[in-house]
Amino acid sequence: MRRATSISARTATVARPAARSASRLQLSQVATRTFVSGTAQATSSSARTGAMLIGAAAFAGASYYSFASVKADDKVPHTGLPGTRFERTFIAIKPDGVQRGIVGEIIQRFEKKGYKLVGLKVVKPTKQFAEQHYADLSKKPFFPSLVNYFSSGPVVAMVFEGRNAIVNGRKIVGATNPADAEAGSVRGDLCIDIGRNIIHGSDGPESAKDEISLWFKEGELANWESENAKWVYEKL
Repeated sequence: MRRATSISARTATVARPAARSASRLQLSQVATRTFVSGTAQATSSSARTGAMLIGAAAFAGASYYSFASVKADDKVPHTGLPGTRFERTFIAIKPDGVQRGIVGEIIQRFEKKGYKLVGLKVVKPTKQFAEQHYADLSKKPFFPSLVNYFSSGPVVAMVFEGRNAIVNGRKIVGATNPADAEAGSVRGDLCIDIGRNIIHGSDGPESAKDEISLWFKEGELANWESENAKWVYEKL
């Protein structure tokens, strides 16, 4: 929490540039929108795949430096605080979404809604990791093909934060079958086939907690406060 400090007007004037410099330094230390090759090395099978990954990195980099302010807040747990504006949800853009070059558009939809991106990484999952992620579907007949699909290329793993992030995140994602997804949702607008539905989103508080913990280690998520928050929420 912020501590109220009594200082003179002159001291405050001198302190502002230093505070801004400290904020920039803190940005590089705290924000963890990292691009890593999780459980397996993400090697490009073609120049096209490499170019799209570079494009995704460029988009994230541009957004990274657009943050109005960044500050550590150790009061927010790694998996968020459900029911508050610090609720967190896990979102993954699947290999088909990355291959099609629509990573930036999908991120925009969450940010335009008002949700804050607190974690991002590019990972090429192994089959074992994909099986762990979809463990709840292991008895389904389509499980082997789902695992093969999910581990076939790079996945963009993200954590968004904000009030009702889990429920609204699912609405932004859309129904599992694109044929049933509402217009305006990611799946309703951007895909056709249920076997290539481009995105995954946590379906409840427990799955959000489990998925965030699976994909992101402690310290890999950035606790930061956007100055836009007062324009998103009536009461902070």
